[in-house]
Amino acid sequence: MGAKAERAITAILRVLREAHTPLGAERIVAALLAAGVDISPRTVRLHLLELDRRGLTQLVNRRAGRSITKAGREESGRADVITKVGLVSARVDTLSYQMSWEARSGAGTVVVNTTLLHPANLGPALAEMRRVLREHLGISNRVLVARAGEAIGGVVVPENFVGIGTVCSVTVNGILLHRGIPVNSRFGGLLEIRDKRPLRFVELIEYRGSSLDPLEVFIQAGMTRVRDVLQQGSGVICAGFREIPAAAVDDVQALVRQLRPQGIGGILAVGRANQPLFGIPVADGHAGLVVVGGLNPIAAVREAGYAVRIRSLAGLEDFARLRPA
Repeated sequence: MGAKAERAITAILRVLREAHTPLGAERIVAALLAAGVDISPRTVRLHLLELDRRGLTQLVNRRAGRSITKAGREESGRADVITKVGLVSARVDTLSYQMSWEARSGAGTVVVNTTLLHPANLGPALAEMRRVLREHLGISNRVLVARAGEAIGGVVVPENFVGIGTVCSVTVNGILLHRGIPVNSRFGGLLEIRDKRPLRFVELIEYRGSSLDPLEVFIQAGMTRVRDVLQQGSGVICAGFREIPAAAVDDVQALVRQLRPQGIGGILAVGRANQPLFGIPVADGHAGLVVVGGLNPIAAVREAGYAVRIRSLAGLEDFARLRPA
């Protein structure tokens, strides 16, 4: 079996592992397509037969579909160890290129993060998120809520959970890229806010040196203070540091004004050519760009004491599916 087929099999195992429930071929295909894996239902069915033969999946029944076996979970875990090397930076570039949202029409696919939580916590969680989004500390005020068995960005919501999809900050990369403006995502970090003004980065993790989304790491470690920003005007939020060509600064600033009426924001600051931005130096011929973290609303939910499972950079979703929070 070739390398392409093995990659597809690995992707199918990952979908089944994260679903925590049996899935049929059609739902597997939908999850893979949302994650940027282009594959036909027929090919998935053939791979599932091979996975059955290896003892990595098993047919529950024709109505429910297949589930992953213990051996399949172990195999999927081993594959993840290999594929996670450089995963974040490669996924950022891939999803930026694949998304199709366009500022002129306000339509197309965007990159989303998927968060899982207990259904009883959905109402309070959305209330926390609304407060964050009203202060423009997210990328968009639109979210997608999904029940068990439904998918967000290729992540199937398991039983006894509800899913929330939020627009990922990588969407900004895709918008700029589709305008012919190259973007280099350098760091994910924690940005100190004082008296409602951004001051400096207090923590930074380089994307190309990480196998996990830095912002997800900061949130799960309890290092954010998003709710303090809302309540006191000072705290610590998630943000990303990018570089753009210095020649593109005026175009980016004009694009910021165009994005707001379409429900996309998040660009916190555009730097000057060859000048540091919030203390971070840039390469010659470039300017800094700071984008708020798309996971800031989820950080507030976590700070409020609600357990969350985060899958950042989950995949692509049609922006039309998202609704105002």
